[in-house]
Amino acid sequence: MEPNLRARIRAGDPDAFGLIFDEYARAVYSLGFRLTANWSAAEDVVSLTFLEAWRLRDRIDPAGESLRPWLLGIAVNVCRNLARASRRHQAALARIPPPPVVPDFAEELAGRLDDTAQLHLIAKALGALGRSEREVIALCVWSGLDYAAAASALGVPVGTVRSRLSRARRRLRNLVPADREPAGGREQVPGDRANAARPSWEKKR
Repeated sequence: MEPNLRARIRAGDPDAFGLIFDEYARAVYSLGFRLTANWSAAEDVVSLTFLEAWRLRDRIDPAGESLRPWLLGIAVNVCRNLARASRRHQAALARIPPPPVVPDFAEELAGRLDDTAQLHLIAKALGALGRSEREVIALCVWSGLDYAAAASALGVPVGTVRSRLSRARRRLRNLVPADREPAGGREQVPGDRANAARPSWEKKR
């Protein structure tokens, strides 16, 4: 990223900030979707991530390179906060009688049924992992960050990312059938991981 653009963002130039939104919003959305397993929540992740990035814009390194790891690190924290809020919300709902179930017959949902079933299977397996393991899977396998960038996003040493990812993939192999395992057959995938990381409903667009 050109230093001038970083300087403009740090100075609060909304047009410059709009450029990084256009460039990275989809990556943030994909990460949010993978960590929350919910399209609506992923949209909230995008909004909250860029709101927080705007608030923290003066922390941008004037001489740095891509802002993608920084933004994805913020997105991880946003997902953590949303998960905590969701748990509190679910606990509150559990204390009141549930509302009657109203079937949703919207035609637009028909094409998502199979994707949703697959997502639930993978989400169930991911739920058996620790939070730190889920995060490195999302960053390294689905978002395509290398070890160093993921370490920067999470604020941990590179060796910690390597060990968490290795442990997470070993556990997933025991929990998910081979044809349903998250895209990326190796612990560090050097190719076109952005396309492999997309859920199938995105590929059909």
